[in-house]
Amino acid sequence: MDNESKKDDRSLNPVKMEWDRLLTTKRFGQEKYHDQRQHARSDFQRDYDRLIFSSPFRRLQNKTQVFPLPGSIFVHNRLTHSLEVSCVGRSLGNNVSNALSEKYKDSPCYNKLQEIGAVVAAACLAHDLGNPPFGHSGEKAIATYFSEGRGQSLREYMSKQEWEDLVHFEGNANAFRLLTHQFNGRREGGFALTYSTLASIVKYPYISTAASKKGKLGFFSNECESFKKIADDLGIIKKDDNGTVFARHPLVFLVEAADDICYQIMDIEDAHKLKLLTTEETKDLFLQYFDDKRKKSIYKTLEIVDDVNEQIAYLRSCVIGGLVEECSKCFVDNEEDILQGTFHTTLISQISDIPRKAYENCTDFAYKRLYRSSDVVDIELAGHQIISILLDKMIYAVENPAKSYSMLLLDRIPKQYETKAETKYERIMAVLDYISGMTDVYALDLYRKIYGMSLPSL
Repeated sequence: MDNESKKDDRSLNPVKMEWDRLLTTKRFGQEKYHDQRQHARSDFQRDYDRLIFSSPFRRLQNKTQVFPLPGSIFVHNRLTHSLEVSCVGRSLGNNVSNALSEKYKDSPCYNKLQEIGAVVAAACLAHDLGNPPFGHSGEKAIATYFSEGRGQSLREYMSKQEWEDLVHFEGNANAFRLLTHQFNGRREGGFALTYSTLASIVKYPYISTAASKKGKLGFFSNECESFKKIADDLGIIKKDDNGTVFARHPLVFLVEAADDICYQIMDIEDAHKLKLLTTEETKDLFLQYFDDKRKKSIYKTLEIVDDVNEQIAYLRSCVIGGLVEECSKCFVDNEEDILQGTFHTTLISQISDIPRKAYENCTDFAYKRLYRSSDVVDIELAGHQIISILLDKMIYAVENPAKSYSMLLLDRIPKQYETKAETKYERIMAVLDYISGMTDVYALDLYRKIYGMSLPSL
């Protein structure tokens, strides 16, 4: 094989991913306008700003994170969670950037490495955009509607791939669709984000027929070609001959770590505010992350600060700071395996013993005491019912658009959603686009209106 052929073969299935390709300012759907002009903001900072000002991002303020959204005590919603994950992701990215800059100081990728923090921050902002209302129970409600509910009757009209998309509906895959799909009246490329930011969002880079036992997938069948286009350009390693299973973009590990750090630690702080946990329980959970030397330093600060909420906030910040350092180091230590696509676990599961065991203990505790609390379960029950009914009504409407009642329902669906698409699969995906974009309040209000329990003021 000549040198040129070897080069072509490496580009199709590289043995190792390269930072110089992985970090690109090329924008999805806007490739013909791509240039290397210098702007006041970097392209990745522009991704961040574009997401902040978007309607789907604003709607996260009224989507459940874990706990119900009470009026008197402010707990996290999807928007505040995403902002915090983005802050942690930026810190992780900057730490990794600083460490790798020394290693690659004489490499063409040196300047690009300075942008890792910005890429991760933008990807973290977007990581939950595809989640439906009512937290993770909303995802489960959609998936089980097709696998266990009335949606089972649609199976005979779907290809195997299309059906797997529905029964494994996943917020992460839906985020990639939301960001890249050209909805009616919108420009090509969806949000037109950079290839690097888009790839950094996809935690499970494979189609639904290759989903793990947990049913996770990274893109629906309609978006498979979009992801392949991005992955090929970035030089992401292919894991199968069909180009439907890939290695992760390396920065996915940092986005995932930021999410892992925030959701658990902040959920514990929220539980304390809601009095689901006592102050002593909360302190004990956070203090177990530190060795005796660090604890002595923390105790001195706690003696100065006697406000209980401030004490918990200080402990929380110490835990997050420590986990950021641990996960950053883990990434740098495993960089070669990550670039070769052979690192197959989470960063947080590979940190040093004391914080790792503390994290595992907190995870077990949170599941038993927090995620199964009556308030959380009640939201799951209500959300499951609301989403199931909305799916029933909306799918019937798009399949029977000439019916009088269907016309009324279809008038509620914005024209950007392709309810008149040619195939049944595409029409159902339009319904999922509409429902998954709803806030908790909007979904509940529409549910009540459908059942005549809520009327406009006369």
